[in-house]
Amino acid sequence: MDFSPSPRAADLTERVREFLTTEIEPVETQYHRDLEEQRRTGDPWQPLPVIEELKAKARERGLWNLFLPKEHAGEYAARFGTDGGEGLTNVDYAPIAELTGRSAIAPLVLNCNAPDTGNMEVLLRYGSEEQRREWLEPLLDGKIRSAFTMTEPGVASSDATNMEATAVLDGDEVVVNGRKWWSTGIGHPDCKILVFMGLTDPDADRHHRHSMVLVPRDAPGVEVVRMLDVMGLKDEPLGHGEVTFTDVRVPASNILKAPGAAFEIAQGRLGPGRVHHCMRLIGLAELALEQAIRRGTERTAFGKPLVNLGGNRERVADARIAIDQARLLVLNAAWKLDTGGSFNAISEVSQIKVAVPNMAQQVIDFAIQLHGGGGLADDFPLAAAWTSARSLRLADGPDEVHRGVVARFELAKYR
Repeated sequence: MDFSPSPRAADLTERVREFLTTEIEPVETQYHRDLEEQRRTGDPWQPLPVIEELKAKARERGLWNLFLPKEHAGEYAARFGTDGGEGLTNVDYAPIAELTGRSAIAPLVLNCNAPDTGNMEVLLRYGSEEQRREWLEPLLDGKIRSAFTMTEPGVASSDATNMEATAVLDGDEVVVNGRKWWSTGIGHPDCKILVFMGLTDPDADRHHRHSMVLVPRDAPGVEVVRMLDVMGLKDEPLGHGEVTFTDVRVPASNILKAPGAAFEIAQGRLGPGRVHHCMRLIGLAELALEQAIRRGTERTAFGKPLVNLGGNRERVADARIAIDQARLLVLNAAWKLDTGGSFNAISEVSQIKVAVPNMAQQVIDFAIQLHGGGGLADDFPLAAAWTSARSLRLADGPDEVHRGVVARFELAKYR
């Protein structure tokens, strides 16, 4: 196996690093202060102007839509700003995703944020020409945003076969009904299209009952009931919402690929997406470790630097080992995806989905501890970082489900 990036990817990685250092980091602290002020005095769901300014700069430098997969990018990479006019492999994109994970706004600035990346990949791989023209192209252009509506409050959504919301064919239309929540991206004012998963044929086998349907945000019968807190955070300007669909009618041509194909689409969508999530978390863990070491070496207590108290040097070493182990594990999963596709890397993707959020949560917790009370406040990004790592132990499948997948593959070797 070969984890070394291509020359093009290595160049892009360094250019992204420079962009983060020179353009994003100098303004990010003020961005969060302005966002907090907007929460108190205005509408926090309206994106701050600095985001559009940074997006324009990123696009001018060719740092746009870098998530586009090599095998599916084609003409879209050339038309919509990806440097070099082609996509990247998962191994090539991994270090770029890691860098963007150090910033709360970098993925959005580079048009590489979830759930838009996953939704765009779905449209690339499974969308019709008409669906791509209407929805994919504006997403790639950064003109609109999207949401993914799958999880439901009334069932155990860790088992996707439980989904009760419906997408029923009625002549040349499909009728959508149900209640979804944790619909990421629904709060953005530019969110225009929702990818909805619903039950189409309850008599089919359990993996062919559901369909994915493109539902315009402004379709009659779509209502955002509320925006959800994530441990007190709203995650503006994207957010996570609870959404109801009441007799929503859209053309049957809005079904992705075919009725009953939702699970096939989900498998194709979630493999690369989980690599992206995990690499961003590794970047977040690196940032937390850096802040922990700076704090631990600059502050003293009981006559010693904090880093020399209470086994903190060993904790620094353990954090470094854990981050590097996790990175190699993710690169291995990325390489398996590149060389054999999603079904070749099911166990490896589940492994990283368990290992990386748990690692990041522990490293960030250590950084919070070294910062004392400050680590719990918004003066530092650590509390939000911990919340992000903790939430990703549930998003895209809880730890227990992924451990079950890994165990199933291991046990199968001994049958």
